[in-house]
Amino acid sequence: MMQRKTILVAPLNWGLGHATRCIPIINELIIHGFKVIIASDGQALLLLQKEFPKLESIELPSYDISYAKKGAHLKWKLFLKIPHILKTISGERKAISKLIAERSVQGIISDNRWGVQNKTIPSVFITHQINVLSGNTSKLTGKLQQKYINKFTTCWIPDLPGIKSLSGKLSYTDALKLNTQYIGPLSRMTKMKVKKKYDIIIILSGPEPQRTLLENKLLSEFKDDDRQTLLVRGVIEANEKTAHFDNITIVNYLTTDALSKAINASDLVIARSGYTTIMDLSILEKKAFFIPTPGQYEQIYLAKRLDQLGVTPHCAQEDFSVKSLSKITSYSGLKNIQTDLDFGKLFSLFHSK
Repeated sequence: MMQRKTILVAPLNWGLGHATRCIPIINELIIHGFKVIIASDGQALLLLQKEFPKLESIELPSYDISYAKKGAHLKWKLFLKIPHILKTISGERKAISKLIAERSVQGIISDNRWGVQNKTIPSVFITHQINVLSGNTSKLTGKLQQKYINKFTTCWIPDLPGIKSLSGKLSYTDALKLNTQYIGPLSRMTKMKVKKKYDIIIILSGPEPQRTLLENKLLSEFKDDDRQTLLVRGVIEANEKTAHFDNITIVNYLTTDALSKAINASDLVIARSGYTTIMDLSILEKKAFFIPTPGQYEQIYLAKRLDQLGVTPHCAQEDFSVKSLSKITSYSGLKNIQTDLDFGKLFSLFHSK
């Protein structure tokens, strides 16, 4: 009997989006007969351990990313962390070399972890950000991203090119030396017909302190609102916790199936404009209101773009109030982008060696 090839899947721990969009990839790898090892750190690793309790998991060095309390300070806070980031990349490379030797890893799928690659085996980089926006330093950060992507065997872009693109200018470039492949949106969600349960679902995640700052603001805004609201805090803990305050139900975390059902059972979604969230809500064809993370240029760009296209409204965090939601009726909402991805063909590069 042919021995199963071992593939390492390693998402970045920056919010939960990188980890959640790896869930359909992991499921398909298992279906196609691969052995999967999960590698990450922090909340991203905890989430995948909950989703795949039977899979082996490895803790990688942490990039230790946190946000500034003031959005304008975020870019400079990240620049000050460059020495730590470079040290983390070096630590990732050492960890990967060890895993290849000890676990016979024969392929790598890295979602935005720069150091999770090795020249001796096929290494895939997943990103929708070929161009990394950072204000007046976008050209520099874009070139830095492309430099690291070029160290991989190939790059999978979870989007479609042209007018159907969800990510716009973030995913388009002719600067990469390696092959890139648009694989269409990745989502763990499933559209289903369920009975309405909530008027509004609020989905939070992302680094602190901005996650908590938005949570507190939304709780204050909705405390006197009579609409049935579910707040998913996006905080991964050993046990799921639920609290009820009049019309608001608060949960720390929901598994994929439970979250999918909850979103399907809700009229409206309030969330950050992270790309994975946009992909999920596109699959589910939901009406949404986006509040981009202060100082996070990618989220601000995506929120503004969808607003200008008449798809979803948005506003800055400090400007949000329940009255802002009245705008939604004049927007179309997100629509599903049909794709016909052949995972068997996509994974064929792992059979090349």
